[in-house]
Amino acid sequence: MIANDVLLEANAWGGHLAGLASEEMDHSMPIPDVYPRGNFLLLFDPLDGSSNIDVNVSVGTIFSVLRCPEGVTTPADEDYLQPGTDQVAAGYCVYGPQTTLVLTVGHGTHAFTLDREVGSFILTTRGMRIPEETKEFAVNASNQRFWEAPMQRYVGDLLAGKEGPRGKDFNMRWIASMVADVHRILTRGGIFSYPLDSKCAPKGGKLRLMYEANPMSFLVEQAGGAASTGRQRMLEVQPTGLHMRVPVFLGSKAEVEAAVSYHRSHDAGAA
Repeated sequence: MIANDVLLEANAWGGHLAGLASEEMDHSMPIPDVYPRGNFLLLFDPLDGSSNIDVNVSVGTIFSVLRCPEGVTTPADEDYLQPGTDQVAAGYCVYGPQTTLVLTVGHGTHAFTLDREVGSFILTTRGMRIPEETKEFAVNASNQRFWEAPMQRYVGDLLAGKEGPRGKDFNMRWIASMVADVHRILTRGGIFSYPLDSKCAPKGGKLRLMYEANPMSFLVEQAGGAASTGRQRMLEVQPTGLHMRVPVFLGSKAEVEAAVSYHRSHDAGAA
């Protein structure tokens, strides 16, 4: 909540925004009348991975920028319900051994590192590229008993290694901080999965589309990767609410396509 208040205050007066929406607030908030209003909308998860604070594991902030609809001066919740393809910019900060900002404005994904002496972010990696193939996957395996059948089969084949149908050994990584897991994947490849399961199915998924899935998917696609719900390209999902939840598969393009193929095959068989 402190991080949420800091971001609200820091972004209220700049003159670029018409409104803000946060994972920590039930509804969006227009820029107060005492400040100039701009033409953009900001959505953010103020402190992703906050359950890791006590154990000093990397946490971060995720954000997404949309255009405010033309003619709207006081945006309401429905003005934010734009598909991920409409994002103007997206990014995240990782608060770890370095403070890193990863950003896209639709022309590649780039990493900046905070120079505390200067007080500025310095460009350290231009044009990040995710390897198309991978041998790493990130998933919360403690939920395995709740997964759908295609996810059970997909991870089972990954764990079967060289002797299984995938023909190679995979390593599993899981930090329980989306920014940290995705940053590792952007840096060296892999696939991040938070699939649909019987616990989160009534809500539509675990992760929020507007604050987590869409901005991360934009970054990943701009770095040559792919992002999907398992059944649809993530950035083409039409939001139905500010806090809409979705299943998430993102990372190395070939591996995301493999995960999607398991879901398509299962759905075709069921049909």
